[in-house]
Amino acid sequence: MITYETYCSIKRMHQENFRVAQIAAHCMLDERTVAYWIGEKNYRQRKQCRTSSKLDPYKPQIIGWLETYPYSSVQIFQRLRAEGYQGGATIVREFVARIRPRKTKAFLTLSFDPGECAQVDWGQYGKVKVGSTERRLSFFVMVLCYSRMMYLEFTVAETMEHFLQCHRNALEFFGAVPKAIMVDNLKCAVLKRLTGQTPVFNPRYLELANHYGFEIRACGVGKGNEKGRVENGVGYVKKNFLAGLAIPDFRAINPAACSWRDEIANVRPHGTTRKPPRELFNVEKPAMNPLPPIPYDTSVTRTARANNRFRVALDGNRYSVPSKHAGAPVTMKIYADRLCIYHENSLIAQHCRSYDRNKNFEHPDHPGELVVQRRKATEQRLHQRFVALCPKAESYYQELMRRRMNYRHHIRHIVALSEIYGPQKVADAIDDAFTYQAFSCEYIANILEQRSRILPEPGALHVTHRQDLLELELPEPNLSIYDSEDNLNKGATDNECS
Repeated sequence: MITYETYCSIKRMHQENFRVAQIAAHCMLDERTVAYWIGEKNYRQRKQCRTSSKLDPYKPQIIGWLETYPYSSVQIFQRLRAEGYQGGATIVREFVARIRPRKTKAFLTLSFDPGECAQVDWGQYGKVKVGSTERRLSFFVMVLCYSRMMYLEFTVAETMEHFLQCHRNALEFFGAVPKAIMVDNLKCAVLKRLTGQTPVFNPRYLELANHYGFEIRACGVGKGNEKGRVENGVGYVKKNFLAGLAIPDFRAINPAACSWRDEIANVRPHGTTRKPPRELFNVEKPAMNPLPPIPYDTSVTRTARANNRFRVALDGNRYSVPSKHAGAPVTMKIYADRLCIYHENSLIAQHCRSYDRNKNFEHPDHPGELVVQRRKATEQRLHQRFVALCPKAESYYQELMRRRMNYRHHIRHIVALSEIYGPQKVADAIDDAFTYQAFSCEYIANILEQRSRILPEPGALHVTHRQDLLELELPEPNLSIYDSEDNLNKGATDNECS
């Protein structure tokens, strides 16, 4: 059965020459239903047919039971089965709900003076990419109860250090401290709730409250409505900021959240006060307490032991300490953004905290001492191998140190030559080089190369036996040319004298 509004829409679209299939798709009806109502001149409602059910004989009895005691539908069904009822439980539940509608709880609207209270809560919104992994995306919201001024910060964890750091950041954002902060019964704030007794607060959260000078107010168990302002704030963040937002990486969301908070959330007219929260905050801030001169240390302390690769583990990642502390017990001070590592009250390492997984972070200076130790050990072994070559090797080593700036290169090369040519040949070459005061690996290599070169032995001189070469006849020399040259030289000399 369709409604009168749907009937009017069908008639209007038919007059505008829409096809039956188009009308059916627009009204989300079957085409046969649309065709039927196009042929009808007037709208008429379906007559309600009164049908009997197995529950009819028991309905007066059910009403009597409910007037006597507020039974549930399950209890009513159990009593009816004892009375001989053969029907199902669904019809019983529907009848009980119709004659006894569910009551809507009523709540008082709380009012707060300027600076009296703030409310905090966590929100969750799926997962976000962090480096090469994914983590759950959470966000912290603090709302001032009078002005509705909001602070928003996104995190990938809801641990104690994040909870404390978000409080510190929120109070620094407001530039003042409310007289009280209302929280839910999460473990970071409330450890235990016993009926009729004061809540047992988390010592770290109580320490934060004493440092900043605010009172902790815990909501009743199962009464989240007592902090309705921040509950509405969490819902507003999800609907107005996060809905439809593409988040490529966690690093991009907090800058975007700050812009949204400052340009939209805190400057738009609030739905209840009808005024921008920033305008009312100017009235509320003078009534709040000032910030203490020293910020609160929000770190969480944990003990660990560095492994043999001088690393400590946190959140699936590994962070280095100086190599001399391998295997030693250390103390980690874990912040939301960094990690400080102490050994016997001395800071030995500090790293930026990563929320990626399976990463290894090493400070360049941490393996330095181990590298130096290994280099010294290598040089010591190299020196021992060199001086063992011959008695003059030690003196040759000293001269190399005195004459060559890169003497280690020469020592390594000469030791390598001993593995190629043998220790005895290298020892003989060192003796010869020391005799000629030639101190370099190139000279040693040249001596070894020359001595290892195989030259052919000289053979007998073979004189030719060719007859044409043995019986040569040379013509007599013409000496007259010298006489002519002497006469020419003599004539030239006489001319010069004259």
